[in-house]
Amino acid sequence: MVKKIYKIFIVPYTLFLLYLMFLGMGRFQYDENVVRLKPVLSTIEFIQGTIRWEDIIKIVLGNVVMFIPFGFLGWVFPKLRDLKSLLFSFMSAIVIVEALQYFTRMGIFETDDVILNTFGVYLGFLICQFIEKNYNRLVS
Repeated sequence: MVKKIYKIFIVPYTLFLLYLMFLGMGRFQYDENVVRLKPVLSTIEFIQGTIRWEDIIKIVLGNVVMFIPFGFLGWVFPKLRDLKSLLFSFMSAIVIVEALQYFTRMGIFETDDVILNTFGVYLGFLICQFIEKNYNRLVS
């Protein structure tokens, strides 16, 4: 039952995230293409330079939490039930999305986004494994 709901939910959810990544949350087209390649340091600088905790939570935790549902993609695509395959496929896709943000100038290519988003997928994978192990009758 849960897998069927997930299969219906993940497509509009993905489209919603793409909307947020390119058009939502007050996005605008940058005058220049921007790349931030310093892993972790740019997030630390962002946290230090931000006064409001709401902004920190929205951006940093949002980059993790919003991607947890993709840890369940093995329910839709059996080849992604393996952690390595899931992470490789996801990282390939998120790098493409970040590159599109760069080339369209509708966002910034940030390595921290790739890291935080991938960590969210990893957490989702762990949650999926936990659910399948402990609540097998609900998942089918």
